[in-house]
Amino acid sequence: MTQEWEAGRLDSELEGAAFDTLAVRAGQRRTPEGEHGEAMFLTSSYVFRTAADAAARFAGEVPGNVYSRYTNPTVRTFEERIAALEGAEQAVATASGMSAILAIAMSLCSSGDHVLVSRSVFGSTISLFEKYLKRFGIEVDYPALSDLDGWKAAIKPNTRLLFVESPSNPLAELVDIRALAEIAHAKGALLVVDNCFCTPALQQPLKLGADIVMHSATKYIDGQGRTMGGVVAGRAEHMKEVVGFLRTAGPTLSPFNAWVMIKGLETLRVRMQAHCASALEIARWLEQQPGVERVYYAGLESHPQHELAKRQQSGFGAVVSFEAKGGKEAAWRFIDATRMISITTNLGDTKTTIAHPATTSHGRLSPQERANAGISDSLIRLAIGLEDVADLKADLERGLAAL
Repeated sequence: MTQEWEAGRLDSELEGAAFDTLAVRAGQRRTPEGEHGEAMFLTSSYVFRTAADAAARFAGEVPGNVYSRYTNPTVRTFEERIAALEGAEQAVATASGMSAILAIAMSLCSSGDHVLVSRSVFGSTISLFEKYLKRFGIEVDYPALSDLDGWKAAIKPNTRLLFVESPSNPLAELVDIRALAEIAHAKGALLVVDNCFCTPALQQPLKLGADIVMHSATKYIDGQGRTMGGVVAGRAEHMKEVVGFLRTAGPTLSPFNAWVMIKGLETLRVRMQAHCASALEIARWLEQQPGVERVYYAGLESHPQHELAKRQQSGFGAVVSFEAKGGKEAAWRFIDATRMISITTNLGDTKTTIAHPATTSHGRLSPQERANAGISDSLIRLAIGLEDVADLKADLERGLAAL
């Protein structure tokens, strides 16, 4: 097998390979230089052999790079690796998770279409649909995530997409993806699943019947809080439309960020296993603390969807949310009393983070929208990193003492 760029992909013999092998090897090509690591192509444009070659590439008549807004070898490696891990025909990378959602909506929806978005999603997702996409004639309604009968009742003849996070941010609420996919398909609609909290290491929504899966790759795909990025994956017929939107509108992933995320994928499973183990220990410990009203984590036997999580996920993720007794003032005292854990709204990092969703990630929502999403003033979200659990507990005890 040749290992030169022009001769083809190095993963031509990876069919049937295991997840961890695909995470390290899928999508890689080597240039004639013979580099072992993935090459980083920091170029905006490409040189063509002739005017006729340029015309043929721009017309799509022959394969090849055209312009890095939508064709870049490093970005393509990242896309092909994600597609392999999610079991998708094709993946398309974007500049951020929010631009991935925008690309889905703008490429697959038209004025007059109806979209169902779960109430239990990231605050900016609701803002995007409610404040911006509605301006272009897209109708939006917000069913409760786990209420399958509610989804059935909310679907209209013009419903185009059903959009969910499962698990949701920040309450770790789930939906039966397979059952919701059947509901969507019975009405001719597509199911889109934001798989950010699980990643393909813990859950593969396409294998459960979803049509499209997306990520804020800024989170666990990178895994170290270094870069911004997003990705959409699914059938080629749908991804063709997403590519068309990116080619025109340009919310493109940079080659450098793609390269960083390629390296993040190489350690994805081992990181997620470590995150999950620590998060479960912290969640069980928090349940025993007198200053904690309630803990939200699907790995707990007390979680109402624990059995569903065991069926459709291979792990429970790293995000643990809980209600502190005493409302907003108590939640803020808890957060401010910590010393090691980072007060920031990002998640998916090696470093544990802590945030107050009602005034940060969901702060732009109205009080009623927050109530609909279950975001109370006493809610605190932890995204458990890779520190020693004993040290994390010691820091959280400072917060508990402040209550």
